[in-house]
Amino acid sequence: MLLEASVPGIFDQAAVYRHGGAMHVKPRPGETTFRVRRPLMPRTPANAAAPRQPGSRNTMNSKTQPAAAPTDAPGAASRPIDQQVVFVLQGGGALGAFQAGVYQALHEAGVEPDWAIGTSIGAINASIVAGNRPADRLPRLRQFWEQVGRHGPLELARLLSGGDSTMSNLATLTQGIPGFFTPNPAAWLGTRVPLGVERAGFYSVSPLRDTLLSLVDFAYLGEQHTRLTVGMVNVRSGRMCYYTNRDTALSVEHLLASAALPPGFPAIRIDGEAFWDGGICSNTPIEAVLDDHPRRSSVIFAVQLWPLQGPEPDTIWEAMGRQRDIQYSSRAETQLEHQRQLHRLRHVIRELARHIPQAERSTPAVEALLGWGCHTTMHVVELNAPSLGGEDLTKDIDFSAAGIDARWNAGYVHGKQAIAAAPWRGALDPIEGIAVHVALTPA
Repeated sequence: MLLEASVPGIFDQAAVYRHGGAMHVKPRPGETTFRVRRPLMPRTPANAAAPRQPGSRNTMNSKTQPAAAPTDAPGAASRPIDQQVVFVLQGGGALGAFQAGVYQALHEAGVEPDWAIGTSIGAINASIVAGNRPADRLPRLRQFWEQVGRHGPLELARLLSGGDSTMSNLATLTQGIPGFFTPNPAAWLGTRVPLGVERAGFYSVSPLRDTLLSLVDFAYLGEQHTRLTVGMVNVRSGRMCYYTNRDTALSVEHLLASAALPPGFPAIRIDGEAFWDGGICSNTPIEAVLDDHPRRSSVIFAVQLWPLQGPEPDTIWEAMGRQRDIQYSSRAETQLEHQRQLHRLRHVIRELARHIPQAERSTPAVEALLGWGCHTTMHVVELNAPSLGGEDLTKDIDFSAAGIDARWNAGYVHGKQAIAAAPWRGALDPIEGIAVHVALTPA
């Protein structure tokens, strides 16, 4: 059962009404509001906040272990958020312009990530952010999205046809995207011709390699001012793998591998192993954040490009589009609910420590067991890309300049309203540990 509770600051400005025991918000036209989802449970003494107990382990929180701000971040001395800030970015091709708009809004508010994690286009956006000094991040993002945007006669035809992107998308399929990918002539020989895993794709990503080398400062990235993690799938084992600059010297190959979506793009080989886009396994890599060690209290901006919910389709074309939405939303809500249960168990272990005598708590065996507990809190702020008019199953290859601008602007609006709402400032039940704040966009 879910309790929908108001978030101070934004709900004060909206008409609120109750229905079925839940709190709802009736937003003004065009206004984005937030809903906090958490299990409905009675308040008991066991739910009360407990002080940190001697002998317990893995109990870092924002007070005992503050998040380290990038030393060269703007306003690092007075951060708007005093916990670790994490950006989690889904894959979704051209839809990723929405993420760039969200980043612009957060950047203007002085919110820079301590950790950026992504797959596919999310990994590309994350690498441009983490791989540049804060002052250079937004210009580099703009440079990337302007470079891959489709301009010229096809864009004019799109505007004259009322926004129909059919011809622009057809050009993308047949010609590729400048600075991103070009057709692979070897693919014209047929889909059954042996090409090798590193050439078995309809397109070549050599242009993307050059683009990333020009936009990402890999030396700066290696200095670990901001943590970067990219997700990919091992072609042979089928296992999801995450590479981070905290443990590995990331190269352009790691970024290309995270964006190597088959059969469009061929696999990328790293240390002798072939890898594909992590989105085919987990397009929402939030589990890598919530399973991280040591655990740290965090505000996690999960910028999602594919809607989990949607209307029933009436045509085969619509059914194909709805199938892709469900596939690439990657069970985000299921993952969060699973992580919520795990986090609650960790907090229960922390509470149990209060009932164990100090002498027993100090023994190695009990200390090891209590090490599974924690005091950390996680605020997950979901920012979901809205559906633009006329979208269909080809929306992720709509690299038209107008489409990119519309998605960037939508992300900017959502990001600004998230900063204004600041739902992470609300009280969180200490026994739970995870709150999910969902941005609701009125139809």
